[in-house]
Amino acid sequence: MTVTPSRSPRADGDTAGDTAVPPTRPDPRPGESAGEPPLEPRESQEPLTPGKPREPREPQEPRESQEPRTSGGFLARAALVTAALSVAGSLLGLVRDQALARLFGAGRDTDAFLVAWTVPEFATTLLIEDGLAFALIPAFSLALARRARGVDGDPVRALVAGTLPRLSLAFVAVGALVAALAPRLVGVLAPGLPDPGLAVDCTRLTATCVVSFGLAGYCSAALRAHRRFAAPAAIYVAYNTGIVAGMSVLGGRWGVRSAAFGVAVGGCLMVAVQLPSLCKQLRRRGARPAGAVAEEPRPLGGAVVAAVLLFALCRQSQVLVERFLASQLPSGAISHLNYAQKVAQMPMILSLMVCTVTFPVVARALAEGDTERARDRVRQDLALAACVVLLGTAAVLACAPQMIELFFQRGAFTAGDTAVTAGVMRVYALGLLGQTLVGVLARSYFSTGRASWYPAGAMAVGILVTSWLGALCVAPWGVYGIAAANAAGITVTALVLLAGTAGGPAGSRPRRGAHRVPRSVPLHVPGVVNELSRPVLAALVAAPVGALAASRFGGPAAGLAAGSLTVTAVFVLLGWALGAQGIASALRPVRSATRRLPHVRSR
Repeated sequence: MTVTPSRSPRADGDTAGDTAVPPTRPDPRPGESAGEPPLEPRESQEPLTPGKPREPREPQEPRESQEPRTSGGFLARAALVTAALSVAGSLLGLVRDQALARLFGAGRDTDAFLVAWTVPEFATTLLIEDGLAFALIPAFSLALARRARGVDGDPVRALVAGTLPRLSLAFVAVGALVAALAPRLVGVLAPGLPDPGLAVDCTRLTATCVVSFGLAGYCSAALRAHRRFAAPAAIYVAYNTGIVAGMSVLGGRWGVRSAAFGVAVGGCLMVAVQLPSLCKQLRRRGARPAGAVAEEPRPLGGAVVAAVLLFALCRQSQVLVERFLASQLPSGAISHLNYAQKVAQMPMILSLMVCTVTFPVVARALAEGDTERARDRVRQDLALAACVVLLGTAAVLACAPQMIELFFQRGAFTAGDTAVTAGVMRVYALGLLGQTLVGVLARSYFSTGRASWYPAGAMAVGILVTSWLGALCVAPWGVYGIAAANAAGITVTALVLLAGTAGGPAGSRPRRGAHRVPRSVPLHVPGVVNELSRPVLAALVAAPVGALAASRFGGPAAGLAAGSLTVTAVFVLLGWALGAQGIASALRPVRSATRRLPHVRSR
């Protein structure tokens, strides 16, 4: 049984995960069953004195009826808010790429900006999505669990006071260093670039995002640990708004430098949209229960930060390998890779939304010693995320030409650019499942709150594969060979990470007072592989059928609509027939809503 947050007794009725208010109970007490504790505790959790029976719960809110309802509502609302705002951010990102293609095409100016774009891409991975989040969310989850136990002081505020000033100084120092070393950085990233001066100017503008992205990532991690997802999900709406506004207002005078200036503005907006919510959470203080104990504060370890940043750095190094190899090809190669990757990665971004919501849940479960509940959550995440990304992969394979023509073929972006970009995007799509598995499995390693070097090692193996294959394939196949090397490298990384999850403990709850924490959330690898094979088979069938349907229509919009609908129908029906758990989980809310319709109509 999966036990989830209980309803918080706030007057405004907000139950989206306010973990700071009620106390929690991390371990089972004598005389209790070894059942799983709720993520969000009930109002009264008095200590049990030996020989004294526990007071009965209130009859109007029994455990059996309260927890499932609250759990489903919490996760559904959080996922819905995250999905809606993430889709809005992705759509604005598409508008951003369309504006870039329309204004500057796929030539030397765009290539110069995309070299400078490496800085915000690295900052996003290191400071917002993977690196800093993997270190801070478990740290904040542990602080919240200690606060709920009623330890002396406020562990959450102590964590902020001990980490934010030092991290802010580090962000400023690194940002200044990037700006000062911009000429050398451009020379290393793209030695064959025809206009390095323009790339240097853009790099100095984008260097500001090291500071703004660092602060935005800190705010996002703290808010997600508090189960607040609206403001963190809105950051890419703010970010892309700044870039689009910069190009629209200054594009005619500053050229492609206007896009780099928009990056600087968008980074500041990412911080601004989160500060009010974070300040509200930090002003709160949980009620101190009777018998509170004193515990030594547990600061964020430098080894944990180093491990997650090394992993994120290795993961983002794939972009460095691609642009280094593509800079030696004719002008436009970097742009074709960029446009193809941006569109192809949309299914992967959508598939990882559920992990954005559940990562704090897994980290909190491990902080409370409940490895079994964390394992169930990761298995569900893998099944659902794989189905989402494989559905998107099938759609990309079937409708890539229609997508690129509809999204980008206007202005300076020609039909030849469409053909090359669509071909590259299809090759990229072969690695989307690997990208998603890496995103889900990496969270299972870093949710323990300990330094784990295994993910960085797995990512290093993938980088070696990408570099070796890319060097071999770039001469005969050009950008297609680079994309194939990317897909192969990330797939190898995913397999190595999956193999590593089988080495953990059995997953049972540790004894009271024992602090044994697994290296990762342990999984049954053969079972995971068997489950993944079902949606993979559905995608292999749906992609060619969808491509056939899309080719029946002349216009890109009609072809894309027909191909996407066909892919969705074939994938869902075949996946459901094969018993794919991710499809069953996705269809469960639809079936529930359908069952309510006759009752609603009869009223």
